[in-house]
Amino acid sequence: MEDLDDAYRATKSLLWPIDRSLWLKLAVVAFFVGGPGAGFNGTQTSAPTGGGGGGPGAPGGFGGIPPLPQIGPEVVALLAGLVVVGVVLGLVFLFVGSVMEFVLIESLRTEAVRLGEFWGDRWRQGVRLFGFRLVLGAVVFGAFAVVLGLAFAPLLLGGEAGVSLVTAVLLLPILAVLAAVTGLIEGFTTVFVVPIMVLEERTVLGAWGRLWPTITANPWQYLAYIVASVVLNVVIGVGVALAVGIAAVVLLIPFGVLGGLGFLLLSTVEPLGAGLLVVAGVLFVLSLLVAAALVQVPAVSYLRYYALLVLGDVEPALDLIPERRAAVRADGGEGLDAASSDAVGDDATDGTDDTDE
Repeated sequence: MEDLDDAYRATKSLLWPIDRSLWLKLAVVAFFVGGPGAGFNGTQTSAPTGGGGGGPGAPGGFGGIPPLPQIGPEVVALLAGLVVVGVVLGLVFLFVGSVMEFVLIESLRTEAVRLGEFWGDRWRQGVRLFGFRLVLGAVVFGAFAVVLGLAFAPLLLGGEAGVSLVTAVLLLPILAVLAAVTGLIEGFTTVFVVPIMVLEERTVLGAWGRLWPTITANPWQYLAYIVASVVLNVVIGVGVALAVGIAAVVLLIPFGVLGGLGFLLLSTVEPLGAGLLVVAGVLFVLSLLVAAALVQVPAVSYLRYYALLVLGDVEPALDLIPERRAAVRADGGEGLDAASSDAVGDDATDGTDDTDE
C-alpha cells in the first residue's frame, strides 16, 4: 500500500502544476508505450455457396443467398498490398514503442523529458527489446498455429467435424496458460527488465538474469504486485475509457457540425461537401488520438512509478529512483514538494529547460 501512495505522490509532483511542454512530450511517449490504441474487430460473414440443393433460379439454395462473386487478381493484389502495409506499420510502431519504453524510464528517472537525447542514448537497447518482443510474438503465434492446426486438421483432411471441435475444446486450457505466461513475461520485461537495462546497461537476457534471483527470493512480493497491477489496470483503464469517451462527445460537437455542413452540401456542391466530410472525419480522429494520449500520461506515469518503487523495495541495488523515493516518503511527500520547488528555482536561476533540439 505504501508504494501505491508513493507512486501517486511521485506522479503528482511530476505532472502538477501542469507544464504544457512536459505533458505534450509525455503524451508522445504514452501514445507508443501505453497507447491510445483500440482494436477494431471486423465482422466476419459467411454464406452458403450452393451445395447442389438449390432449385432452378435459386443458385444459392432455397430462398438462398447468391454465390459470392469471384475475386479477381487485382483485388487479391490490393488485399496483399494492404496486408504488407499493415504489417510494416505494425513493426514500425512496435520498434518505436520499444525505444519509447526506455525514453519513458529515463524521463521518470530524471524528471524531465528529452525525446531526442533519450532516444539517441537508448535506441540500441530499444532494438534489443524490439527483437525480444518479435521472438516472443513469433513463439506465441507459432504455438497458436500449431494448436489450431491440431484442432482443425481432422476436418481439413476429411474427418469428422466433431473430432475437431472436441480437440479444440481440450486444447483451450493450453492456449489460456500460454497466453498467461507470455503476458506475464512481456509485462515483467516492460516494467522490471527495462529499468534494469537502463540502470546497469544490460541486454534483455542479461537483465532477466539479474531480475530472476529477486523473483525466486521474493515470490510473494511479486505476486502481490501482479494482483495489485491487475486491479489497477482495470480501474485505471475504466477511468481512461470514460475520459476518452467524454472527450469524444465534446469533440463531436464542432466536428459534427462541420460534417453536417458537408453532408448538406453534397446535394448542391458535391466536391465541397465530400471534402468537408473528409476533413471533419480526419480532424476528429486526430483530435481524439491527441486527447487519448494526454489522458494516458498520468495513467502510464503512475503505473511505471509504482513498478519502479516495487522493484527498489524488493532489491535496493536495483532502485532507479532513490532520491524520489526518499522525497515522497519524507513527511508524507512534503519533502518531495520542497525538492520540486527547489528544482524549479534552480532551473529558473540557471535559465535552462528541457526543450529538445
